[in-house]
Amino acid sequence: MTVANRKEVAKLAGVSEATVSRVLNGVGPIKESTRQRVLQAAKQLNYELNAVASSFARGRSGNLGVVLPHVPKVHLFSTYYFSELLGGIGDAVHSAGYGLLLLFRDPSVVYDYVSLYRTQRVDACVILGSSAIDAEREAVHRLADERLPFCVMDQKFDHPQLNIVAADHEQGSYEAVKHLLDQGCGTIGFLNGAPQYSNSRDRMAGYARALGEAGIAVDDTLVYEGNYSRTSGKRAAGQVYRDLDRLDAIFVSNDRMAIGLMQGLREFGCRLPDDLKIVAYDDSDAASFTEPPLTTVRVPFYEMGRLAASRLLEQLADREKSGAPGPVIREKLNTELVIRKSSGH
Repeated sequence: MTVANRKEVAKLAGVSEATVSRVLNGVGPIKESTRQRVLQAAKQLNYELNAVASSFARGRSGNLGVVLPHVPKVHLFSTYYFSELLGGIGDAVHSAGYGLLLLFRDPSVVYDYVSLYRTQRVDACVILGSSAIDAEREAVHRLADERLPFCVMDQKFDHPQLNIVAADHEQGSYEAVKHLLDQGCGTIGFLNGAPQYSNSRDRMAGYARALGEAGIAVDDTLVYEGNYSRTSGKRAAGQVYRDLDRLDAIFVSNDRMAIGLMQGLREFGCRLPDDLKIVAYDDSDAASFTEPPLTTVRVPFYEMGRLAASRLLEQLADREKSGAPGPVIREKLNTELVIRKSSGH
């Protein structure tokens, strides 16, 4: 028995390959007449409905992979950043009739992304939580050299063939700090994330640009470093409290650190925002429930994840038709400042 491919089923039924995929995977609203035509064509061509068998017959897995860093004792799926990105990726994958394969890498060693394709575990992959350390740069550059279908989320690399979907963190940070300046704050501290992430450097650039336009030099003694965790924010509270008489406000690189910082400062007896105005970043679900509610920069993580997966699957479809990798994906999404009480507004 020969096993037809999806393209042949689509041609016989007079529909697109995407419609064949939606019918056979039961995804989305489909006219009953269209559904019956696809099922009849699949039956006539002996199309294998088992997704795994069909994919291997075509030399494909039918999976889009998502590679995440494995960090002991860190619950990645409970963090707003990862859960929103995964939500967007998952919805795009489901709509296209694809499978989703989650994979974990050790951030301290070179990860063999290329082997995922060689062993047909994935047809494309999205890389989350990537950083600019040498091991990761080497692995990602190898993927780009091979022109394999993949996308890095929210991390800059200097390879011209590298697909990236990110948010405009420099502009988002600039607007956050400018808001504080407009509130009359003259001395603004900055609690940033780890420097190996390009979005940490982008936030720093936005902070410095806003201060520079106001004629204020960056004071390195008022720039603090965390690691994007609530614990690191609370840990920084002692340093910030030490400098409280010099500070009008502080900008914090994500909501989790800001929440930890606020908790620590309250334990020192600070009244917020009277003693210190705070602007954070992400607009996570928790931001509106803090006391005071957080002024923060909304980042469209869900939209970023959905866009990355959709564009990758489009690349795959184009590659099947033309045999060429297709144009490089470079998307930068806008952020939005959400003003609440923590900035004294």
